[in-house]
Amino acid sequence: MKIAGAQVGSVWENPAASLEKAEPYVQAAVERGATLICFPEQFATGWDPASAAYVQDRTGPIVSGFRHLAREFGIAVLGSFREQGRARPRNSCIVFDRNGEEIASYAKCHLFSPAHEEDHYEPGQDLGIFSLEGISCGIAICYDLRFADIFRISAERGVHAILVPAAWPASRIGHWELFIRARALDHQLYMIGVNTTGITPVDSYCGTSVAADPQGTVIARAGTGEELFMVEIERENVLNAREALPVIRDRKPEVYSRMSGDR
Repeated sequence: MKIAGAQVGSVWENPAASLEKAEPYVQAAVERGATLICFPEQFATGWDPASAAYVQDRTGPIVSGFRHLAREFGIAVLGSFREQGRARPRNSCIVFDRNGEEIASYAKCHLFSPAHEEDHYEPGQDLGIFSLEGISCGIAICYDLRFADIFRISAERGVHAILVPAAWPASRIGHWELFIRARALDHQLYMIGVNTTGITPVDSYCGTSVAADPQGTVIARAGTGEELFMVEIERENVLNAREALPVIRDRKPEVYSRMSGDR
């Protein structure tokens, strides 16, 4: 299965213009044979940890825009939006299949405390797992990369690939590829990190989207500007890696529990 990553900057706080900007990338992804296209974190508005502008439910114009792209071009689309939560908004992703039907969603679990994201947003509590063409896919968002638990649990549930839409700043870009490769190798799955690029009122971004296979080897890497990059996912590569080195099976959770002082 081919996955396209749209490394493209947002039109700041202008969802209609951002979604219009997305169209040629979706068209190009279809022409290159992609089953799914993934956009960066909060692509429609740009990532702002303190903004409640354009917060909406799943019937709102941003979600409808991503649904339209999926249906119009006949491709699965992973987009994100500021979703109305119980008390505060959530930093959420949503996935539509090629017919525009919702097949998964995920709200960012680890909110970025250095920018006080947790003061304005509420964390998600559930995994987002979906299947396309026999490939089980998971979702994580940006800062989630620094916490291995989501990826371990996803691997234990048989996930083959995890998509990571992000707004990862240029100042910490050295960590970005390291985490993508480490999570892929640790959990024997594909990791596809799709980062934004450009300068916003919040930060500066330099793209460098990257994908790694179950051996932790980089199989696709974007430059610093706007571009579409392609990743080929092969289920057998995941199964073979897990058979050769049965890391998931060989974990010792009961020992770890004892080590941590749980009884």
